[in-house]
Amino acid sequence: MKLGDISVGYLLALREAIQRSGLDPTPLLARFRIDDALLAQPHARISIARFMRLGNAAIRYTRNPAIGLTMGSCSQLSHLGLAGMTAQCAPTLEEAFATLVEFELLGSQNYRGHSSFEPPALRFYSISPYNMFNLFVVDSALAARAHAGRVLTGGQARLREVHIEFPAPPYAARYDEVFGCPVHFEQQHNQLVWEPRSLSLPLTQSAAGTYAHLRELCSQQLRELTRHRGLRERVESLVAPRLDGQPPALPAVAEHLGMTAWTLRRRLHHEAHTTFQQILDEMRRDLAISYIRDTELALGEVAYLLGFSSPEALQRAFKRWTGSPPGSYRKELLEANRIEKEIQS
Repeated sequence: MKLGDISVGYLLALREAIQRSGLDPTPLLARFRIDDALLAQPHARISIARFMRLGNAAIRYTRNPAIGLTMGSCSQLSHLGLAGMTAQCAPTLEEAFATLVEFELLGSQNYRGHSSFEPPALRFYSISPYNMFNLFVVDSALAARAHAGRVLTGGQARLREVHIEFPAPPYAARYDEVFGCPVHFEQQHNQLVWEPRSLSLPLTQSAAGTYAHLRELCSQQLRELTRHRGLRERVESLVAPRLDGQPPALPAVAEHLGMTAWTLRRRLHHEAHTTFQQILDEMRRDLAISYIRDTELALGEVAYLLGFSSPEALQRAFKRWTGSPPGSYRKELLEANRIEKEIQS
């Protein structure tokens, strides 16, 4: 169980955003083993952790902390693959957004949750606590959706307001330029609130027959994708978004999967050779290692995300898992990365 992954199509917008800064993106992308061959693969993905590290490196490379907003403005629906092309052919903006949410799994998967659409609000899931590694993720996601709404309707769609969970960053003035409406920080959700009339606008590239055909293809791909997801992965996807609180108990997960608790327990034993509690423990272990290795989150933030009672409790568990305290583990990795870069240069 990792943080999740996204289609490499998302990197096309980041590449253009770096180019708009007057810089060559090739050296930066090469540091993260991303080249034209990878970007050309239709089903290639990169991990969320790698994406966050790349975004942070891009901020430093361009010296632009608002690069996520620029990235969103560079995005195209074609970057989202089949789901994006399908949304482009929808009859109305409302149906386009509903399509993007319905088939989001074809282009990205994050253990923290999924986007949702409750008209007139198009919502991007929470990835708190926020830090220098993930602000740009929310910036790019909301800016991309706002840009898509305008492009799809020939510039006619209007936002009423934008809500963002984290406090206003130093570059807060850039949000007004990008969204063109009131932007409120420290809100309950990350979401775009559209003028209701905008959602009924017809799309400039609407094509009923093509839309129906592409929806069918999306449904086929989604069924194929979920068919290969084992029982363990399905359990993980239900438990992971609630790790920072009280994870759902086995009976609740079983009910959601359409089976009894006894059946789920038996199938986990026979199909995955594990138990519900082992899955929960291993998820916490894998995610803790990923957070310490791939982000700069403080120990207290990681403890909160994984539902530990205190940073000390996480520290004890982490040492049991890896043999090292989290601070030492992170320091050793940073030193190893530094040495590797010196060797490569």
